[in-house]
Amino acid sequence: MSFSMTGYGQSSLQFGGYKITFEVKSVNNRYCEVVLRMPRDWTVYEDMLRRQVQGHIKRGRVDVIINREHTEESDLAQVLNRSAVRSYLKSAEQLRSEFGIQGELQLRDILLMPGVTEFKEDAHASASDQDFKAALERGLDLSLEALMEMRAREGGFLAADLSLRLGHLEELHAEMAGLAPVAVSEYRDKLRQRLSGLNDGTFPFEEHKFGMEIAIFADRCNIDEELTRLYSHFEQCKALLKGSEPAGRKLDFLIQEMNRETNTIGSKCNHLTLVNLTLDMKAELEKIREQAANLE
Repeated sequence: MSFSMTGYGQSSLQFGGYKITFEVKSVNNRYCEVVLRMPRDWTVYEDMLRRQVQGHIKRGRVDVIINREHTEESDLAQVLNRSAVRSYLKSAEQLRSEFGIQGELQLRDILLMPGVTEFKEDAHASASDQDFKAALERGLDLSLEALMEMRAREGGFLAADLSLRLGHLEELHAEMAGLAPVAVSEYRDKLRQRLSGLNDGTFPFEEHKFGMEIAIFADRCNIDEELTRLYSHFEQCKALLKGSEPAGRKLDFLIQEMNRETNTIGSKCNHLTLVNLTLDMKAELEKIREQAANLE
């Protein structure tokens, strides 16, 4: 199954006096990059959550946002942060002594300062570290399921579009294979006609040298190897799209190889229709490259 690198998932649960919400977003990236944003005192779980994401996603940038808010049922207690109070008072004293700023800190002013008081929750204290770890794993897993469902759905559309475009490439390939021998015979007929028009009887027509010229041209414009390799690349692309492993980077490599074979055909063939077919193939390959860039 093919997966897109773009997706979104969200979930929420209540635990330990909190309502915890999980939001997971993924976009294109060459590698797997996981960025987590969560309450500072939960960063102890960061490595565990990152590994959990990497177990689902092999490629793409994934932003994980975990927020919490106290529920009405939570048993809250407001605790004084004494070190923060001492720091504020020390700073106030330095302002007075060094800069001559007058005024007194009031109780209300101190209580409004960030970090002076902290919420402590009995429910959190009663929940073990393993309980919180399991709750975070469960919530993240639910949002990852929604994310993967969206990635799979979009990946299916991308794979279907790529399959259609590969079918068009195969049609162009079949036309090239049919025209390859015709190009030599057309060159032979045109060269014979040109030489016949130029021959005014003053020089003999040497069939042997004429045959050698045709053989050299046929060898120079032979594209059998390129056509064989293109066919092999088509089959590999189709197998990747049907497989269960991430296909984006392998497809990118195969598209580069197909472009190279197409360029070689264009430089070797001396036939207008073949040149036009290579241009059509290059245009289709560019569209395939743009679509494949969205696959995991």
